[in-house]
Amino acid sequence: MRDKRTWAERLVLRVPFLWLTLFFLVPFLIVVKISFSQAALSQPPYEPVLSFADGWMGLFEKLGMFSLSSYEMLWGDSLYLDAYLSSLRLGVLATLLTLLIGYPLAYAIARAPEASRPALLMLAIAPFWTSFLIRVYAWIAILKDEGLLNLALMKLGLISEPLQIFATDWAVLIGLTYSYLPFMILPLYNAIERQPRELREAAADLGAKPSAIFWRITVPLSRAGIVAGCLLVFIPSIGEFVIPDLLGGSNTLMIGKSLWVEFFDNRDWPVASAVAVVLLLLLLLPMALYERSQMKGEAR
Repeated sequence: MRDKRTWAERLVLRVPFLWLTLFFLVPFLIVVKISFSQAALSQPPYEPVLSFADGWMGLFEKLGMFSLSSYEMLWGDSLYLDAYLSSLRLGVLATLLTLLIGYPLAYAIARAPEASRPALLMLAIAPFWTSFLIRVYAWIAILKDEGLLNLALMKLGLISEPLQIFATDWAVLIGLTYSYLPFMILPLYNAIERQPRELREAAADLGAKPSAIFWRITVPLSRAGIVAGCLLVFIPSIGEFVIPDLLGGSNTLMIGKSLWVEFFDNRDWPVASAVAVVLLLLLLLPMALYERSQMKGEAR
């Protein structure tokens, strides 16, 4: 069957694939190539593999420098495994907290009078109007031992000595939850707002209580928004560097921080590239599971 689309339509369909190829696939392949290299005291600080700089003979010579030592180091050093596990733990906790906080907010906005919804949504995304770094630095002023939170609690007589929150995993968790909360609210609002009002009215007419309507109609129909919001929060929070670096302490271990140290402090680009490759593969897993569930849902 002939494709009846015009050349302009075909071009528009190919632009996203071209964009992903140039700005995702090609850089990723370069990182993969570096991960199979060996570190060296040179500029750049690794011995290139798969290089055509010296022609075909030089390419075969470079292939002999193909090395799995970076991945062996990741496997053999518990530091990286601990960093991955810590990142996963904090990412999951941040995702759960943003879901617990974001769902009631999204529900309230979606059920608010239609005229006030744009203003409420604007308030939900208002933090994006401020620099990300400024917002993180503001949490330093809030969570420090002499910060606003401890000062307020001590003034109210709720505590006798400052809470040790700053420079701990708790501070990182608070920063992640605050920073990525809008990414949870927006897809949840979209999923709840689109639900037909007639379904809730019909359930109420049949004698269903508001709690039953919420748990048996509203929540199941917002499943796509829940999954999308969880992915939008979970994926970037795992690789976060700024928040653990500014709010976390010396014992806070996240893979984004480890990657930064390998690239810029140790200048071990092959190991840093291997860390990035493994991290990306870990992030592709939930995305693949989501796509699979979406395809099964459409097949039904």
